[in-house]
Parts: sequence; C-alpha cells; structure tokens
Amino acid sequence: MAESFAFNIVDKLLGKPKIILLNTTINYQIKINYLYVYTINYQLSTLLVDQVSLAAGVYTELENLKDTISTVKDCFYDAEDVLDEFGYDSLLWQVVNEGGFRRKVRHFFSTSNPLAFRFKMGSKIKGIRERLDKITVDADKFNLKKIMGVPVPVIGPHREREKTYSFVRASDVIGRDGDKDKIIEFMMQSSDDDQENMSVLPLVGIGGLGKTTLAKFVYNDKRVVKHFNKRMWVYVSDELDVTRLIKEIITSATHHKYDVWSKNRDKWLELKAMVDVGAKGSKIIVTTRDKLVANVMGTHPMYELKGLSDEECLSVFIRCAFKDGKDKRYPRLLRIGKDIVKKCQGLPLAVRTLGGLLYLKTNENDWVRVRDSDCWQLEQKKDDILPALKLSYDDLSFDVKQCFALCSLFPKDFQFDNIHLIQMWMGQGLIQPSLQKEEMENIGNQYLDELLQISFFQDVEFHPIGARIFKMHDLVHDLALLVARPNCSTLNFDCKNISTKVRHVSTLEVDWLEEEEEKVPRFFGKLNKNIRTISFPNIVDGPRSESFVGSCILRFKYIRVLDLQKSSFKALPNSICYLKLLKYLDLSDNRQVKRLSNSICKLHHLQTLILVECESLEELPRHIETMMSLRLLIVTTQQIALPPQALGKREVKVGTRCFNSLHNLCLADCNSLESLMGGMGTFTTLTTLIIDGCPCLSLLSKHLLALDTLAIMRCESLDLELGNKNGEKEDDIRGFGSLRNLMLSVLPKLEILPKWLIQGPTSNTLLCLFIERCDNFRALWQDEESPSPNSSVLPEGIDHLIALRQLKIQYCPQLSALPEKMGNLSYLTHLTIMQTRNR
Repeated sequence: MAESFAFNIVDKLLGKPKIILLNTTINYQIKINYLYVYTINYQLSTLLVDQVSLAAGVYTELENLKDTISTVKDCFYDAEDVLDEFGYDSLLWQVVNEGGFRRKVRHFFSTSNPLAFRFKMGSKIKGIRERLDKITVDADKFNLKKIMGVPVPVIGPHREREKTYSFVRASDVIGRDGDKDKIIEFMMQSSDDDQENMSVLPLVGIGGLGKTTLAKFVYNDKRVVKHFNKRMWVYVSDELDVTRLIKEIITSATHHKYDVWSKNRDKWLELKAMVDVGAKGSKIIVTTRDKLVANVMGTHPMYELKGLSDEECLSVFIRCAFKDGKDKRYPRLLRIGKDIVKKCQGLPLAVRTLGGLLYLKTNENDWVRVRDSDCWQLEQKKDDILPALKLSYDDLSFDVKQCFALCSLFPKDFQFDNIHLIQMWMGQGLIQPSLQKEEMENIGNQYLDELLQISFFQDVEFHPIGARIFKMHDLVHDLALLVARPNCSTLNFDCKNISTKVRHVSTLEVDWLEEEEEKVPRFFGKLNKNIRTISFPNIVDGPRSESFVGSCILRFKYIRVLDLQKSSFKALPNSICYLKLLKYLDLSDNRQVKRLSNSICKLHHLQTLILVECESLEELPRHIETMMSLRLLIVTTQQIALPPQALGKREVKVGTRCFNSLHNLCLADCNSLESLMGGMGTFTTLTTLIIDGCPCLSLLSKHLLALDTLAIMRCESLDLELGNKNGEKEDDIRGFGSLRNLMLSVLPKLEILPKWLIQGPTSNTLLCLFIERCDNFRALWQDEESPSPNSSVLPEGIDHLIALRQLKIQYCPQLSALPEKMGNLSYLTHLTIMQTRNR
C-alpha cells in the first residue's frame, strides 16, 4: 500500500520546473540536466502509475514490483531534495537582491557562493540522471510499459467533496441500550465482599465492535454521574508502565482518555494494589479485544459484546450514506446497501466507514464495486485490518493517502488538532498549492474532511475559532501503520535493525538523563542520512542539551519536520541555518530557552515556527520578519512590542519583505507585551490572529485588512476601541474589512461592542460572534443622539451586523437584556445566551 509515496513525490517533482529555470545563477548545462531529469521523471511516473494501478489490490503482483518501486521511491526522494535545494537558492537570491550591494558581496564570499553551488548541484543531478537511466532500462525487464486504452488514476487536483457531513456522534449510538442498562446495573450494585473495595468488569469484543463507544455511553450516563463522586478514564497501550499509569490516574480529573491493555498479570496486580484503597463500591470497566486480558483483570465475569443486528447496522449505514430522508429516493442503492451491511458482520466501525465512503454517491456502479470487492474474500485473521477500512483507504486520492500515512507517527489515542497536523502535512510537501490559488491550509482542511467523512478520525470537538480536536480509532491506527511502512516508523533508542528506507521517525518515551549522551549518537548513526521527520509527539520531557540539536543538524541535512517540544536547552545552535530544507520547527514548552540565534532567519523554507510556552524567551530574532515562507507563528515571549521594528530599533525600508507570507499568528502568555501597533500594516496576508494571556497589552493595530478570524482572551488592559500611541481614539475604523469570526473572552474593559465592529466594514462581513466571561460587558449596543443629516456615521446597534449567523454570549453577569433590534438580524441561525443576569 505504501507505493503511493512515490506518486506523491512524482506529482511534486512535475510541478517544480519554474523555480529552477527562473534562477539566473544556474548555468545552461545544469538547466539542461534538470530538464532531462524532469523528462525522465515524467516518463517513468507514467509507467509506474499505469502498472501499479493495474496491480492495485493484487498483493502478489505488488510483491514482484516491490524492490523496483522501492528503488524508484528512493530516487524520487533524492530528486526532490535536489529540487528543494534549488528552491532554497532561489529564495536566498530574492533576499540577497533586496539587501543591496553589500549583502551581495557578502553572499559571494560566503559558503553559499553561487559558483560552488553550481558545481555541487551539477554533480548531484548527474548522479540522479545515471540512476534514472538505469531504472528506465529496468522498466522493460519488469514489463513497466504504458498500456494504451486502460483507464488509470490521474495525479492532479484533489477531488473536493460537497461540504456537508454525516458524522455519527457518540450520542447517536444505535442498538446498545440493552447493553448499557446491564452494565449500569453492575455499576450500581453494592459489593457483597467486604474484602474487595474495587470490582472490575471486563468488556470484551473484537475490534470495531463499539466497546469504547459503549463504555463512553455508560460513563456519561446521568445515573452513573450521580452515583459516583469521582469518575476517571485511563488508557494504557501494550506495555503496562505502572508508575506512568499512576501519574495518569492522578491527573485523570481532567478526563484524559486512556485504555487498558496488558496480559501481564503481575503488573496488573501491582497496579490494582495501588488503586485498591478506593472507597467501597468503586468500579472499573476494562475494554479489551482479548479474553486473556479479561481473565487477568476481571473480578466479575466478562461482558462479551455482540455485533449489531442487520437492521441496526442498516440504520447506522443510512445515517452515514444519505442525507436525512433521502434514502427513500434511491431504492436500488438501498438494496445494494443491505448487501454491503451484511458483509460488515455487525461491526459499527465498518458500517460507518463504508457509509461515509458512499455518502452522496448516487452512481450504482460505485455501490456495486464496494459490494463485490475482492477484499471481502480475504481470510480474516485475528487483529487483521477490516476489509471495510481497506476499501475506504483504497478509495482515497494519492495525496490524502500520504497525509493519512503520516499520522502513523503519533501514538494510539493521540489527540490531534487540525492546525498542527495540517502544518506538518505542509512541512512534508504533501499539500501543494492548487491551480486555483487556494490556500494550502484550506486544502489541508478538505483532506481532513475526507478522512472524517469515512470515520478515519472520530470524537471530533469543534472550537469557535476554527480549531478541531479529534482522535483515531485503534484499528484505523493499525491501518496507518501498515500503509506507512517502511517509510514511517516509531522507534526507541535501543532499536538495532532499522530499515534504510525509513524517512520519518517518531520516538517513544525517553529517559534523557540516561540516554541522551550515550545512546542518541549511536541511534542517529543507524538512521538514513536523508531522514525527513524527527518527532517526539507524546513525551513528558524532550531533549535536554544543545548537543542533541547539533547532532540532528550535522547528520540530517534534508530534514523537513523537527519536533523538539518539551526540550530544555537554553539556546538554539547557530548551525540551525544549515537545515536549509526545514519547513516545520516546534520548540514549544521549552522553559529554559532564552534566545534564538539570528541564523534561524536564514531558514527561507520554514513555514511553521512554534514557540508557545517558551516563557524565558527574551525576544524574537531581529530579522524574523524577513523569513519569506513563514505562514504560522505561535509564540510566547518577554518582548514588550511586536513586530520587532515596533520597538523603534530600526526602520523597515519600503519594499522589504516583512511578514508578508504570515497567515496565522498566535501570541500566548506574553506577560510583558504592551503593543501590537507599529509595522502591523505589513501583515498583508494575516488571516488568523489569536491573542491569549497578554495582561499588559493595551494597543492593537487596525491595519489587518485580510484578517478573517480574531480571538482575544485574557487581556485585562486591552481597550478594543482602537487607539494610537498616545491613547487617543482613532476615527479611521476600516482596519478589519474581512473579519468573519470574532471571539472575546475575559476582557474586563469590554462594556459594549466597539465602534469599529458596528460601524466599520466588519459589520458587513462578521458571521460568528462569541463573547464570554467579560464581567463588565453590559450591552450589545448603546443609544446616542440621532446623528445630523450630513453625518456619515451610522447610529450604533447590533442590527448593523447584517451578515451575522451565530451569536453566543455566556458568563457575562452585567448583561441584562437584548436589544429589540435583534429581530433585524435576518441571517441569525444560532443564538446562545448562558449565565447572564436574567438567565
């Protein structure tokens, strides 16, 4: 299944000739070599797509091609590295040309000397050309020839589905009321055995049956909530680490979800002894696929969950495959759907996945193809991937397959969010700008919607500012592990045999005190030098020393994603600038780092920089605004003003690049920040601004014409009536001409809605308004004397928000009434008022 990695790289290679040919530093021969590589790539990719698409679903044929495909993938990876180096050189020359004569002279005598670059890249292209020649010759041996007249998948623009959804939420559980009542009956029973404080009920069933959903159904039932003073939900994977689990139990009041999964009875008894001091009547529900686990852990006979009936499965399927009530319009599809449901063998996950796959598809052939697929004929062994999941995966486009495969780097039960995940996809080049110039973040959200639609992600939580939190079912995670091999791998520092094909690495829990100095260098030495991802997605502590980062820099020149969250080194090495292809850098939750080397500004490919919870960071690098590819910046800093030139240290020359690629900016817990004013007019592409926990912030710029989403939280000194440096009120209120989403939270100075919201262009664009925990907020509008006939100022009133769709106000005790003119909001569809004076 992992052969689609090659297709994605081919697609990117075929889209990159302009970067090369526009760069005047590259001589004629190198251009010819590049065009040769480009042509061979195109020819070879056509052969590969044809052949592998014909072999799709036939494992033996793919096995015969596996070695050749692996060689081709390696060659394409290396070719993409070369092209990205050319891309970096092109970006570098843009910076040099904007810097004047002195910068050009310094560049000529630097290690980036254009003559040396030509020689180095010419040698690399020659090597790739020779490898491609050999692969082209081998194509005949493996019968990789273009077959005319056979329809094959086309690598091209993503297929966008209609933006409607049919997700089945936990509250929509079907067919489990009887099971729920029986389990709750057990939960309410008092223990007859005075020796036992705690009773354990194992809930057993095969994967995809809905054990976790049922447990969640019970856990949130009002009878259970009322009966137990404390409820906890804990997850443990294959290895039961008692110490770590106890820590998780202690913090479980925040309702972090974990599972229990260990066959080691000694470890279970050790854990049970620690928690057995609870009050009498305490109950534990254990969900597991394995009866041995149930026997090890249970003090009560296991509850074996059965599959849903065909009728119940059909009800779930109809919810997922059709819009409300539309199933009756398609009786022929419904008959085929009944056959598909029977093949799902009562498994809700399989039913939901295939229902989502067929959602809004009315072509009968699509339904017949699913019903008659060969996947149903494969022998199903214990813990095998469900045929329904395989079918849904096969139906994904190549680019979405790659994004899904990269999710295998995260542990089971990991809590994803769309912002970071999409940025990581972008960092690996898995999302490319469309011909329609659609933003990559929007394309990433379309990919995410497709995965949500087929239930590859679940437990979705929506947040007002556009963020989404979600998880992946364990069986779906198993599928991601399968399709990502051998390119993606989760390793620990003791791994001995590591495939040279691994390009993306995440690591398990690490004891840095014991392992950082001794084991890390050996571990790095086992990895392919062309590693593209190093990530620590779920660890308590990250790297402690600069030597770790230094080792990464020396060893992995082609890395794109470097996740060093929760690290504790005090400074980022100057050598960070050598990671020329780096696109994603996460240094979040480093409480020790005080400065970032100015050399980080030479990372001209960098798109994502995450510095949140870096509470000791004194200031951002001086020239950070010149990072021409930076799209997302999340930062905690001790600076008093942003952007840097607002401090008055230097003037920005006209025409100089200054944050003009930044789309998303988040400022969190910047306790010293006072102003977001000077220079903000250069943020011409900023669409999302989140300000959280900046108690000294008093001035906010109005010059954000592209801003779509604004969230301001916990800013006690901020007056939203935009002011200038002298604190005077501004007459020009045209600053937020594109704002659609506004969230205001914990703002003591907010009493009424600001004039720029009611009287400015925002009144025509705002769709969603959320106000919460603003203790002094008292009115949505304020009466004034009627304006003179010649006045251009409109009277204040919320009725001027003519486009408003959603209004939510909660925990604002001074708000006593809504204005009568609320009735004029003709597009308002969602109104929520909670915990106000007249609740």
